[in-house]
Amino acid sequence: MPADGPQYRRVLLKLSGEALMGDQDYGIESEKATTIAREIAEVARLGTQVCIVVGGGNIFRGLSGAAKGMERATADYMGMLATVMNSLALQNALERQGVPTRVLSAIPMQTVCEPYIRRRAMRHMEKGRVVIFAAGTGNPFFTTDTAAALRASEMDCDAMLKGTQVDGVYDSDPRRNPDARRYERLSYLDVLSQDLRVMDHSAISLARENAIPIIVFSIHAPGAFASVVAGAGTFTIITEDA
Repeated sequence: MPADGPQYRRVLLKLSGEALMGDQDYGIESEKATTIAREIAEVARLGTQVCIVVGGGNIFRGLSGAAKGMERATADYMGMLATVMNSLALQNALERQGVPTRVLSAIPMQTVCEPYIRRRAMRHMEKGRVVIFAAGTGNPFFTTDTAAALRASEMDCDAMLKGTQVDGVYDSDPRRNPDARRYERLSYLDVLSQDLRVMDHSAISLARENAIPIIVFSIHAPGAFASVVAGAGTFTIITEDA
């Protein structure tokens, strides 16, 4: 990582629920949660304020539930509860790394976590705590991608980093096509017009409206999160002008 340190004061990290599965078919693999927690801890110790949105697809996905005949709003609420489970698991993994962490949920459940209050979340980060936003936006029909863009906007983040299974945005799936080309830079309009499926369209549009760069990198590459925060490493950056 470059010696000049972090390039960003405050970032939001978006993780899929599948990032916590490891080699399992579903659920949370403790070892994988610990590995990701180490990556986040390294960035937090550099002085960059970190907040996180994690999906719930490793436990339950609202859209798949709706596709099987479940009423969509109910399925989405179940998916939100899955994100709370993942958030608590990630909090536990981070605190085992010595990183103070708070989970704030858009659906109030005071017994297990704090309710989402914008000023409280900002204060936690100013005190050096990692904040995990659970339960999406608290509303059905909105994905955790949109929740990530919303919270990044509310928290005045300098960038939104999406940790994925691959090291950037490609023109086709690099796991299936060895000739797939990785983009270094894209514009928000490139992503929307080419339907590149980096995040859903609502999330891309919200990031564009608030001029928040989206950086896509591999969450599984050791040290990648810290490198990207320092402006190094391998990633794709999405801004207004490619």
